[in-house]
Amino acid sequence: MGAMEPWVPDSGLDRLLEAREDPAWVAAQWAHPHARVLGVDARSGVSATPHHDGLRGIRPGGTFDPQHHYLVGAVDGDPWFAVEASADGLSSSLRELGGVLGETELDLAMSAVALVNWHREAGFCGRCGTATTVTSGGHERACPGCQAQWFPRIDPAVIVAVLDEQGRLLLGHHAGWEDTRVSILAGFVEAGESLEQAVRREIMEESAVTLSSLRYVGSQPWPFPRSLMLGFVAQARGQEVRPDGEEILWARFFAREEVSAEVAAGRLTLPMRTSIASRIIAAWRDGDLTLDPAATR
Repeated sequence: MGAMEPWVPDSGLDRLLEAREDPAWVAAQWAHPHARVLGVDARSGVSATPHHDGLRGIRPGGTFDPQHHYLVGAVDGDPWFAVEASADGLSSSLRELGGVLGETELDLAMSAVALVNWHREAGFCGRCGTATTVTSGGHERACPGCQAQWFPRIDPAVIVAVLDEQGRLLLGHHAGWEDTRVSILAGFVEAGESLEQAVRREIMEESAVTLSSLRYVGSQPWPFPRSLMLGFVAQARGQEVRPDGEEILWARFFAREEVSAEVAAGRLTLPMRTSIASRIIAAWRDGDLTLDPAATR
């Protein structure tokens, strides 16, 4: 869809899908001369360089522990592991690092955060309550009690650019945000619900806007703690907006030049550059966001 680039289109991260099934091979990677370890703290911050302008991978130390050392993948043949770490003053959030990391580093960091966050919450079997053990280099957990296998959980969420007949974009202000911050509307997919149903329901719930058509435009992992953002552009029926007043305090349609003027004046703050919301809004501001299926990249 024009200027909106896909999330990490050509990542250099090899997830080692087949090799990681061999426990002995995974353990040997810990001793690889070029192996690196990326720490993830309790706030989803990752080990960063002193100037917070890149990832800080350290050499593995001690004996390999398959229950706490998770093989994320390999970059140029060099294995990278993720581990739980305490905040040490040299960790940065992906929100801070996203604007400076390259595509492969960003993919590596997102994957490390997603894995560690999952393991923090998946220590016991959801079926029988038995303590589970880590397998597949950190990408599965197995229950010795009932033999259930557990995989990293992903919570799908839709995020939607709603356009009116004039091509204006619906932006809203969330109750928990600073006064000037706005974004396009988003919400989680309900159990048993299709993505299209979720788009229509969320937009109706948060703004009372009904939709006449919609189109998928792209996705982004968002491991805070485990979301997958699925982006859409949608056409509104009419221009009346009634925000719910609880989650979304206010919302309205904005023209491109109006957004530019409000941002320049400091009255609006748009989403951070690393988010899919930012990429969708940027595509709209550049005139590249349409409902035309032929525009899909």
